[in-house]
This record gives sequence, structure tokens and C-alpha cells, in this order.
Amino acid sequence: MITVGGVKVGGGRTTLIAGPCVLEGENTLLIAKKIKSLAKKRRIPLIFKCSWDKANRADIKSYRGLGMDYAIELFGRIRSELKVPIITDIHNPPEAKAFADVVDIMQVPSLLSRQTDILLAAGRHAKAVNIKKGQFMSPFDMKKAIGKVESTGNRNIMVTERGSSFGYDALLVDMRSIVVMKEYGYPVAFDATHSIRWDSHPEYEKKFIIPLAHAALAAGADCLYMEVHDDMRKARCDAKYMLEMKDLPRLLDTIN
Repeated sequence: MITVGGVKVGGGRTTLIAGPCVLEGENTLLIAKKIKSLAKKRRIPLIFKCSWDKANRADIKSYRGLGMDYAIELFGRIRSELKVPIITDIHNPPEAKAFADVVDIMQVPSLLSRQTDILLAAGRHAKAVNIKKGQFMSPFDMKKAIGKVESTGNRNIMVTERGSSFGYDALLVDMRSIVVMKEYGYPVAFDATHSIRWDSHPEYEKKFIIPLAHAALAAGADCLYMEVHDDMRKARCDAKYMLEMKDLPRLLDTIN
């Protein structure tokens, strides 16, 4: 179990990690308020997630964010006004130092989960570190990634399952990964929205979010991690994968 920003992660109670894919301006704060209200009503611990920069997009024209200075200012406001911990991702070592005072958990993205310098920088500067398991990694590979963060003396670590590559157009979730990774002694989250990709059958993708979330909790996941938005028409990225705000209560009513 770890504690971040007053929220305990692990120890038998499900924690919700939720928010939009990326910073979108003032609407990000409004989304955070809506999610907090839904979680608070159900007494579910909340960590607000939001990428400040979508540096791993495939298309050079993809929306990335509003810049570091704006992100630091807005994250500071969200923490101050809503009293919730914040998690965001970093993509190179200098970013770890830049965000050290404004976020509670630094996330190492799945595509960077074996990058030693990033893991070490996160370990040295972050209050807590979340390592997302790469789509190309087995759960056993994560022990070495964890060890890199541990080498800095930081033991506030959690790991996230987000599916494994299956051919070129799909992800599959092996729930055995949750069982394996829990043996490493740190909380395990399940990313229920990034795990649903099935490009050849997009009409099914969002139908998988809630069933997979339930399966992960049954397998022992400590946290549900998901991207949530209140208006997919205005979402700047990952609209086809995010959970719609109107569907979040139905999920939250079934946990804890």
C-alpha cells in the first residue's frame, strides 16, 4: 500500500484514477469537479489523471496539449480547489524535476516503460511513480522496471496493466498479469479504457470498458484507471476510447 496526497492506494479498497486524456483548458477543471462529485458521493478515493502532453501520438498533426507552464498552473489549481491528488505522465528526465512540486504521481508511459533514465528520474523526483506495463512486455518484465525505480530509494510505486499487443490492430488483456504483478509488493491498477482497442471491430470497443473493469477487480486490481469525458464531441484525443461521464455512475455503483 502507498499513500499519495492523503489517498491510500491498495490495502483492500478500490481507488479510482480518472480524468480526460489530455489537458483541454478550463473544461479540464470542470471535468475534474464532476468526477470528484461522483466519487465523493460513493466514498470512493479519487486520483485525478490527465496527460499534460501527448508526446507518443502516432500522427504529427495530433493535438498534444497546452504547454508545460499552463499544465503546471492548472494542475496547481485543481489540487488546491478540489483537494485531490494528481497523476500525469513524463516523457524525458527533465520533466520529472519540472513537475515534482505540482503532481503527486509521475507516470512512466507504457511505450517508455523500459527507459532507464526516465524511470530513474521519476524515482528521484516524484512523490510516487506509476509504471504502465508496455504492450510489448510480460508481467515478469515489470520486476526489472520496478527495480530501476527502487534503486533510487523510492518505494512509493504502483504499476498498471493496459493490455498486450495482439497482432497489429488489437489489444488483449491477460488478467493473470494482475496476479503476477501484485506479488511484487506494490499496488496494481487496471487501465480499463486504453485496454479496449480492437480496430477491426470498433463498434465493440466501448462495450468492453465496464466488463473488463469488473474482471480486473475480481483478479485483485487495487485501482481502476480510466479516461472519462463529459462531451466526446469536444474531446481533443482518444474520444473513441474514453468512458462517457454519464456511464461512470453505473460503474462506480458496482465497486467497493
